[in-house]
Amino acid sequence: MANRRRPRSRLHAVMRCGLLALLVLFVYWDNTALRTDSLTYTSTALPTEFDGLRIVQLSDLHNREFGKNNQRLYAAVKQAVPDLIFLTGDLVDEYAEAPIPYAKAVGKALSAIAPTYYVTGNHEWASGRMPEMRQLLEETGVTYLSNTFVPLERNGDTITLAGIDDPNGYADQKTPQQVAREVRDAAPEGFWLLLAHRNNLFESEYAALGADLTLSGHGHGGLWRLPFTDGLLGSGGTLLPSYTNGFYTCRGAEVFVSRGLGGMVRLFNRPEVAVLTLRRA
Repeated sequence: MANRRRPRSRLHAVMRCGLLALLVLFVYWDNTALRTDSLTYTSTALPTEFDGLRIVQLSDLHNREFGKNNQRLYAAVKQAVPDLIFLTGDLVDEYAEAPIPYAKAVGKALSAIAPTYYVTGNHEWASGRMPEMRQLLEETGVTYLSNTFVPLERNGDTITLAGIDDPNGYADQKTPQQVAREVRDAAPEGFWLLLAHRNNLFESEYAALGADLTLSGHGHGGLWRLPFTDGLLGSGGTLLPSYTNGFYTCRGAEVFVSRGLGGMVRLFNRPEVAVLTLRRA
């Protein structure tokens, strides 16, 4: 009897090893295969000349590389033919060995594709390297929106792009409410976009600022995206979070949250290159 069981035991062992290998390959693919998601945002307030504006949003890279020197990432961005590129925080990771060279390389490559705008995430501040980050980003042509805003013009029409620093920043920095007041003072009736890293502050804070559309990251898509959920884990370990992927509305305000590109192990949650097209209703 013992001799008869051995072949079956070997078969079961081989099957288990095969299933384990397939699982490892799937998880590797799920964390390295870029996915480009094309979405449309429609607004009656959007000026006519901005109808069709294409934005690539990249969030939460955390020093990740997609291909040698990030060539697969840059190829995906180029293929999207963006008018603007938005980096919504956690470009680098606080535990990375070389955050400065990484940020410099990414900033240089992206700004060569299209005008690129950046806001901080919690990891940049936690790394303690923000003074260097600010300088090198400016050197690469990236516009760092540090609690400020800029007008964007197309054929005589103008919209406003504002960005706020992560709460991990300086204690005496402007509040989001102060930035919003400055935007309203400069363009009381104008359409404006807000870049703000933390998705989990939209409902409690950013939704009340008055932006037509806020763009955020931070949630990493909930890491493990299970059916009928917004993911298993939110930032800070929150179970079954919300505001982790796509468009949401709260009290009449809208936010788009990117699933991001890096972070911890992801499941059913491929790294995202988000391509937003603005449309006038």
